[in-house]
Amino acid sequence: MNVFLNIWRRKSRLTRFLVLAIATLGILISLMLVLPALAQQQVKITVMMQALEAAQWQSIEEKFEAENPDIDLEIIAAPNATNLVEDLYTSAFLLGDTPYDLVYLDIVWVPKFAAAGWLLNLNKFVTENSLKGFLKGDLEGGKYQNKLYRIPLRSDGGMLYYRSDILKENGYNPPDTFDELIAISQELQNKGIAQWGYVWQGKQYEGLAAMFVEILEGFGAYWVNPDTLEVGLDSEKAIAAIKFLRSTIELGISPPGVTTYEEEETRRLFQGGETVFLRNWPYVAGLASQSDIAGKFALKPMVHQPGAKSGACQGGWGLGISATSKHPEEAWRVIEFISSEEMQREFVLETGYLPSLRSLFTDPAIVAKYSYYPQLLEVVENSALRPPIAQYAQASDILQRYLSAALTNTMSAEKAMKSAAAETRRLLVR
Repeated sequence: MNVFLNIWRRKSRLTRFLVLAIATLGILISLMLVLPALAQQQVKITVMMQALEAAQWQSIEEKFEAENPDIDLEIIAAPNATNLVEDLYTSAFLLGDTPYDLVYLDIVWVPKFAAAGWLLNLNKFVTENSLKGFLKGDLEGGKYQNKLYRIPLRSDGGMLYYRSDILKENGYNPPDTFDELIAISQELQNKGIAQWGYVWQGKQYEGLAAMFVEILEGFGAYWVNPDTLEVGLDSEKAIAAIKFLRSTIELGISPPGVTTYEEEETRRLFQGGETVFLRNWPYVAGLASQSDIAGKFALKPMVHQPGAKSGACQGGWGLGISATSKHPEEAWRVIEFISSEEMQREFVLETGYLPSLRSLFTDPAIVAKYSYYPQLLEVVENSALRPPIAQYAQASDILQRYLSAALTNTMSAEKAMKSAAAETRRLLVR
């Protein structure tokens, strides 16, 4: 009897072991099937930014992922040189299957990238109401042939800085016209109060074209009409615009070396107290506020001819969606999050960059830190766009060459502008 009981107990233990083994195997098989499925639910969205900005967006990237656990947002750090970032994006698109779902776009890249078919039309994601809060110039800069390809994240615009203390002490109001700018500069120089009257970016590079857009606008002229592709560089008003810049050098208002200056050279002259007026970008306000001229300067829209209007060359960066992205809906969620008022406020407070949302220029927290932001709103609302044409890079190169020739007196203003216009027309016909 005991023998039979022992056999049964051994059989029972074996049975229980087999049942347990089968159950464990079943669980393992289930996990093998379920875990990959769970992993596949998280979508990776990639974007490339300059290394400096990639670091600045890090905290917002982490907040996005915390609120959107199904998306892995990867910001890839690129060189800080803008032209190198453009080259990297261009190379990726030309290879056919770009690894980037989002494209971080300088405003002047939009026409080229859109015309090449590299960007997704964003009109299906937006409504008129959802775009109301953005600065008009920033939105227009994200369009190509009336279709929206870029949502702006941070804005930029050229403006006139001036020494408010010097003007006030000598009984001058800030100038509104080109003639007033020249007159005040000469009088202050003649009194020995200022070494230079006005400095601007005259080197042959993109900054020269950007600066000249504002002078053209101030003279009531234009570069290229994007709708008709008509070129206006050889008009009387455009020739007068280049003559004005040349006159600032001839009259000694601007230093002879201004034709070699970029932004930083001109900023240092202004911060060093060597000039009364400066044309530059918003970043100067933050740096000057921490220098010896803190509280002694102010800013305003660029000067213009009577009857014409001021123009701030529209700059800035934003996000578009790659036309080859396999996850456009998820990519759009990233754009919505990053461009929101809350995230832009956080980014502006951390970096001092200009927001693309109008409301943030008068936001109490931002104004408490950057008291000059309400003044910046007046500037960027008077924006002037560089021509949104697919051949912009080539058109800019043409303009830069002939502007430089005129400014360095190797070619007359008339000949330079007529040559620039003729070459630009040939480019657009091709």
